[in-house]
Amino acid sequence: MPEPRLCAEVDIDVPFFDVDSMHIVWHGNYVKYFEIGRCALLRLIGYDYPEMAAGGYLWPIVDCRLRYVRPARYGQRIRVKASLLEWENRLRIAYEIRDCESGERLTRGETVQVAVEAASQAMQFVSPPDLVERVRAKCGNC
Repeated sequence: MPEPRLCAEVDIDVPFFDVDSMHIVWHGNYVKYFEIGRCALLRLIGYDYPEMAAGGYLWPIVDCRLRYVRPARYGQRIRVKASLLEWENRLRIAYEIRDCESGERLTRGETVQVAVEAASQAMQFVSPPDLVERVRAKCGNC
């Protein structure tokens, strides 16, 4: 698969409240870090959650996968990269979390979101034209 052309990166200093009794990031917090990266990517496209709602769509996550490689620790500066893989029928986003200093990969994963029309609660099998237009305006046909 070719390298995605639409990506966003966010640096995070791991806060104390994200670590467990072993002083490493509790596994569930990586989903939060994915969300931070996803929001940065959606803002880059101009289709963050307020724009989704204004357009009449909800975008629930229907699949989330994570692969833990190395633990992140309190105070560690990490970089979350979110890359848009699919957008025409669903939002499929890949994530990679790396240590900012060494570049070492800590975690990787992927989420899938589908469009649901807010008024009818009906799942859509194609993405709303507004999203498709915004992605194409940002990166052509990617």
